[in-house]
Amino acid sequence: MTTMNGPLYKADELDPLVLFSDNHLLAVNKPAGLLTQDSGTGLRNLEDWAREWVRVDKNKPGAVFLNAVHRIDKAVSGIVLFARTSKALTRLNEEVRKRHCKKIYHALVEGAPDQTAGQLVHWLSHEHHRADVGREGAAGAQRAVLRYSTLKRVGDLTLLEIDLETGRYHQIRAQLAAIGCPIAGDEKYGAQQRSKTGAIALHHARLEVVHPTLKESMVIEAPYPADSPWWKNR
Repeated sequence: MTTMNGPLYKADELDPLVLFSDNHLLAVNKPAGLLTQDSGTGLRNLEDWAREWVRVDKNKPGAVFLNAVHRIDKAVSGIVLFARTSKALTRLNEEVRKRHCKKIYHALVEGAPDQTAGQLVHWLSHEHHRADVGREGAAGAQRAVLRYSTLKRVGDLTLLEIDLETGRYHQIRAQLAAIGCPIAGDEKYGAQQRSKTGAIALHHARLEVVHPTLKESMVIEAPYPADSPWWKNR
């Protein structure tokens, strides 16, 4: 992004892409390897980048209101939606709480599921920065649900489309690993194919949401990251 007085990060660093912007919303295509928020780390992150983009692009002096409506893991690429007003944030948080937002991910997994399409239901708990599949009723376990369909085979990998019904910690990563199909590059969950950059082959490709003030349905789509070895020529 070069609409600022010089880029916020150096040219050799990760460069997000603005997908949609108006007075209430900002949608950004996050590259893998970039945190969504600081979360006390002090590291560079997408929210700080987006806030600076608004300040410069929209000529907003002083403090800029901007809050992430949802987050995606550092190792994951794709859509992150920000609210630019408190009204938008409140309404979008309610949409997320009621599960009215539709989040579609694409994942390249090792092997292939037994069925080309289906629903996965697991009970997940998490600690030590990973999610574990357990039994229903276990202390701290939460129900996790997703639907998947096969888009195509890519060598020894399979490209899946994921319709995320719940939003648990590392849900897609843990559930796919649980059926023997870890996401390529995701060593934390048993993948054999490693990633030199730490990026995994999971991309938030499509978001369907109701605009917080116009009350109209909108669809935001994010292209695959062009410089990622997982997504080149897909």
